[in-house]
Amino acid sequence: MLAELCAELRNWFDKEKLFGEFHIVDGSLDLSGYAQNGQYFRIVGSVFNDGVYQYPASGLTDESFSGAVWLMAVPPAVVALASEIGEWVGTYGKDVQGPYVSESVPNYSYTLKTSGDASGGGTVTWQNIFASRLNKWRKA
Repeated sequence: MLAELCAELRNWFDKEKLFGEFHIVDGSLDLSGYAQNGQYFRIVGSVFNDGVYQYPASGLTDESFSGAVWLMAVPPAVVALASEIGEWVGTYGKDVQGPYVSESVPNYSYTLKTSGDASGGGTVTWQNIFASRLNKWRKA
């Protein structure tokens, strides 16, 4: 969820971007001398591993790629918010997916969703539920 949150914010909290040829061997990427334990980083330009990870990451797909690794400094409040959003999506995500507000059978009728927020009806998403808490980290 952290990657989706950063994309929504257009803020990757990047501190340093490393460009070059990278090698993922035995499921891990060696960033010693660059990343600290527990630090988040983003892989960009990989065939199999684009995304956000916490160092030291394991379980990556072995590959060599020419791209970038962005070292991130994600505030603890953003990490906690990503976790809270993930829980919300896990609980309510399936209920708010799809284009319909309501359907009825046997004389089949339906009402399509429109954009909106939790109080005004329409499509309810994690983006509009958490908007007020996201805005302070949002980049234009």
